[in-house]
Amino acid sequence: MTKNMWREIAANKGRFIAIIMIILLGTLIFVGVKAAGPSLNDSMDNTVKTEHLSDVQLFSTTGFTQKDVRTAEQVAGAQAETSKFKYVTGGKDEDVVALYGYQSGAKQNQLKLRSGHLPQSANQIVLDERAKRDYGYRLGDTYRFNRQADLKQRAYQIVGFADSPQYIDYSTRGSANVGDGTVRYFAYIKPQQLNLPTATVLTVRFKSLQSMNSFNDDYQSAVNKKVTALKAAFKPRAKERNQQLSAGVKRSFAPQQQKLTQASKQLAQLKQATGNSAALQQQTQTLNENQAKLNAALKEATAKAHTTYTWQTREDLPGFTSFGDTSDRIAAIANVFPVFFFLIAALITFTTITRMVEEARRQIGTFKALGYTKWAIAKNYLSYALMAGLIGAILGSAIGNVTLPRLVISMYHMSIPLTTSVPVMWSVIALAVVFSLLATVGAAVIVIRRELAEKPADLMLPRTPKSAKRILMERITPLWRRMSFNQKVSYRNLFRYKSRMWMTIIGIAGGTALILTGFGLNDSIGSTASQQYGQIFHYSATVSLAHDGQSQKTMRVLNQSDAYKGATKINLTTGKVKANTKQISDVNLVTPNDNRQFKKYVTLSHSLTKSGLVISKKIASQLDVKAGDNVSFTTAKGKKAHLKVVAVTPNYMGVFAYMSPTAYHSAFNAKPAVNTLFVKLNKQSSQQQNKLARQLLKHGGALGTSFASDQETTIKTMSSSMNVIVLIMILLSGVLSFVVLYNLTNINISERIRELSTVKVLGFFDNEVTMYVSRENILLTIFGIILGYGAGWGLLSFILNQATTSQVVFPVIIRWPGYVVATLLMVVFTLIVMWVTHQKLKHVDMVEALKEN
Repeated sequence: MTKNMWREIAANKGRFIAIIMIILLGTLIFVGVKAAGPSLNDSMDNTVKTEHLSDVQLFSTTGFTQKDVRTAEQVAGAQAETSKFKYVTGGKDEDVVALYGYQSGAKQNQLKLRSGHLPQSANQIVLDERAKRDYGYRLGDTYRFNRQADLKQRAYQIVGFADSPQYIDYSTRGSANVGDGTVRYFAYIKPQQLNLPTATVLTVRFKSLQSMNSFNDDYQSAVNKKVTALKAAFKPRAKERNQQLSAGVKRSFAPQQQKLTQASKQLAQLKQATGNSAALQQQTQTLNENQAKLNAALKEATAKAHTTYTWQTREDLPGFTSFGDTSDRIAAIANVFPVFFFLIAALITFTTITRMVEEARRQIGTFKALGYTKWAIAKNYLSYALMAGLIGAILGSAIGNVTLPRLVISMYHMSIPLTTSVPVMWSVIALAVVFSLLATVGAAVIVIRRELAEKPADLMLPRTPKSAKRILMERITPLWRRMSFNQKVSYRNLFRYKSRMWMTIIGIAGGTALILTGFGLNDSIGSTASQQYGQIFHYSATVSLAHDGQSQKTMRVLNQSDAYKGATKINLTTGKVKANTKQISDVNLVTPNDNRQFKKYVTLSHSLTKSGLVISKKIASQLDVKAGDNVSFTTAKGKKAHLKVVAVTPNYMGVFAYMSPTAYHSAFNAKPAVNTLFVKLNKQSSQQQNKLARQLLKHGGALGTSFASDQETTIKTMSSSMNVIVLIMILLSGVLSFVVLYNLTNINISERIRELSTVKVLGFFDNEVTMYVSRENILLTIFGIILGYGAGWGLLSFILNQATTSQVVFPVIIRWPGYVVATLLMVVFTLIVMWVTHQKLKHVDMVEALKEN
């Protein structure tokens, strides 16, 4: 029996290898893509832990002392450090720099040196690796800061380039309130050079959190509890610090106050002695003015001495959340695409094993007649299925787990410094092996049980062929008469063997759908920004204003720019929307100053009305609301309003809601103050944009300027990081489609070898015999491709729906090259299979095939 099994494998190597290949491809992409998201998270987590990234960063308006360190360390497990930090401008293009004081003994946020060495003397500086990559700085160059940076010296020698765990993504370094508002890179110099009286940032790291993954919900929950505990510890400390600094301020003003008080007393005595002369009145007035100035200065100094804390966790660091979103997006794709891929592979494998056992009817009957037990016979075929399933599943799982995550991480290395860490996905591998064995051994068990239930004599006879029935086409007489004999045979065979027909269609449709989905993922993610800033938003930049009165000042700066085309005033309010016991935060409520003009800048699906709210699809889907429903909007300042949803409008980036000025006034009982400008500009280079942003910040009273092109760059970076996953999906989908088509054609030929030998004996030429089979394949391929178009669109929609984040919704787009490539691949695969079939049929031993019984 064992020898017989090996002979079966040797005689049908193509089928055995095909089963292994299908299972291997299915498990490879299932395990590999499933491992990609966790591997990215683990690699980043490993990177930030190696470099001791702090869990919490605390900023203070009045600086930190060692007492603040002790206050932080009152919280269980806390390790605290202070450092000097500020935003400054410098370099060749007046870049915004996050400048830190370098402490050699620091235990947190340690630099990873890429070249050179760390600062050793007062005139040395270490720059961000990004400054070398994107801005052309080199070791030995002199780096010069602006005078406004207020440093002990302005020029420093570049002695090293490094990465920091606080800045994990080369594409973004955050924003600031100096220069053009966008941080370009970080730098480290000796702390004494910063001219700061005290440390400005306090970092805290907790031992108990280091065993958790930074991107897991458990970590987020635990760190939030620690922040709550730290806030409680610092509440009395803030009061104490205020009193201490206020007392210091009063002491510094005391000598001047004493002089003024003494002068006042002297004036009073003179008035008593000589009367209230004009000269004394003048002196009294001067004294009062000096007292008023001193009071104002005291008030200002006391206000500056007021302590305000700003809290940050890892997810607030530049690029940290977007990295987590990208790995979540890959995980969301992994929950759908590989599963669909694997189901197609399992379905085809199931069919192959079923057909293989059915073909062995007479052999099973012979063994049974010879006296072998049912188990001995079944074991022969179960071992065959088990071997194919296990070899495919183990190889696929190993290759997938080892290669795909590393490929993805290597792509990320271009924009993010990572320490590679790939976990073994034991649970996913176990699932893949179970499904593989269900598709192989499960199929063998079902068919073997059915076959062994029959008598040996019945099994040794050929299975009764299906009775021929008239098909629908035969009833359409004018059409049927015009068909050739070969065409009639092909159509009859198609509808006679329905299971074979549907298996081929499902295989081709599935392959087409998978390839289309791969192209669609690339098109959809890459087109998000162009859809947002082409179809919905029609402005180039958003300028934030300190208050309404600044708009005229800002407009003067804009009018001086050659790139300026137009602007519209709006009120931009952030808040949260609630409905159906659900809530969505960070919603941007846009209220235009002029509804008519606003239409040129933003396209909505519905005009703004005198009451109610227009919401984006993200809000509608997350809160499960539609036009006509009611929601409540609470602003960041705590104002609350109950509003009716007028319409739902498309939106891809950010979360937006819109109201008319009348509706805003009615809802919040206040006139919407202009605090933002939507600006249209001619195309500019990044240097020109930076220059305009600097001018708006310096002379236009702007708080900051954000450009649409920066958003597009971010999306392009996100899209390029997904390219490797998409390419792998397309390639493996193509290979699966080919193997499936080849396998199904092989099954078709082996089942019909007597029929094909008969037509060959009757005088059919080799080409005609090939077309006898291939004509069916061509028809099924065409039908499968058309079905695959719809299935691909549906699968892509489902995946993108799963992959949406709190800020990004992806449009469903498959561009024409995707359809062309998917169609051409299927056509090419069909032609290759036709050629292989032709070569095989040319060498069929007709006599052997016909005398088989």
